[in-house]
Amino acid sequence: MKKVHLVITDLCLPKEFAAEVCAGLQLPALEKLLARGVSTGQPRADSLSLDACVCGLFSVSSGIASLSAAFDGLPAGVWLRADPVHVRLQREQVVLLPDVAVSPDEAMQFCISLNAHFSEQGVTFFAPHPNRWYVCLNEHPDIQTMPLSQAAGRNIHGNLPEGTEARRWHQLFNEIQMLLFANPLNAVREARGDVPVNSVWFWGNGPQSAPVQGEYDHVSSDEVLLEMLASAADIPYSAWPSEWQASEDRQLLVWTGLRRALQRGDLAGWRDALQSFETGYAKPLWQALRSGKIEQLTVDLVGGGSLQQLSLTRFDTWAFWRRSKTLAGYSEASAS
Repeated sequence: MKKVHLVITDLCLPKEFAAEVCAGLQLPALEKLLARGVSTGQPRADSLSLDACVCGLFSVSSGIASLSAAFDGLPAGVWLRADPVHVRLQREQVVLLPDVAVSPDEAMQFCISLNAHFSEQGVTFFAPHPNRWYVCLNEHPDIQTMPLSQAAGRNIHGNLPEGTEARRWHQLFNEIQMLLFANPLNAVREARGDVPVNSVWFWGNGPQSAPVQGEYDHVSSDEVLLEMLASAADIPYSAWPSEWQASEDRQLLVWTGLRRALQRGDLAGWRDALQSFETGYAKPLWQALRSGKIEQLTVDLVGGGSLQQLSLTRFDTWAFWRRSKTLAGYSEASAS
């Protein structure tokens, strides 16, 4: 029988504005799934990011940069992600903005400039993908880093590398910012209306902990990390379609559309994405579960620094005494 594991990020909003943002949303199928799902335990605060959550599903606890480098065709070595970002002063915070549009030629020019400066410091930059940059090192640094997906939209202070070598990496971070600020290419970008690439974000360090393996027959997501993990585990992968497509016996679905909207500050986009999810995923999954086409549905809700897991069988869909409530009600409960 088929089993589906669904991971959703940032479904539950902070209670101070959840009711206003969720007003008018029509989500009957999703609200039934949430109401009739059985919690598998207390919300866990050990999985503070989507990266940690999904990596745990593939027995990966460190070394995302090495995994990513192999996916992007780089040779074996000591790798650290150094993705191009834009940092912006907002009031008293310096906020990290990811997903800066960079062309392949621009990425190459930026890396050439950085390598000319750092060539004698054992730090070499590579950009096999315009938005996935790396540094190649002689050995793994003794630092703990925050994934870009978790740091995005937040104040960088307090989220920079920690550990015995943190001071050196903070210095590198500041030095790189000064170099990029002075790079003529950024003036060209600003002249045409693009935000400058004025920093990089270091993350994903550490040796790969164990062989990548997952208990799934198929993986689908809108997040490239899942494509990397599926590729390393030799599991078929497909990009996120607009509607749920039943596949093999054990299917993993990971959706980050809500998180991406929040990182842009686009609450209208968050609502639109959720309404589309109701039609394309929640409704058909509910119907498949109730008809017995799915034996079990597991739902992971990731956000707010915690993980809440629900489990549903066909029996649970008929548990009418577990009454539905609005999504804003769950948001308020999760934030309390």
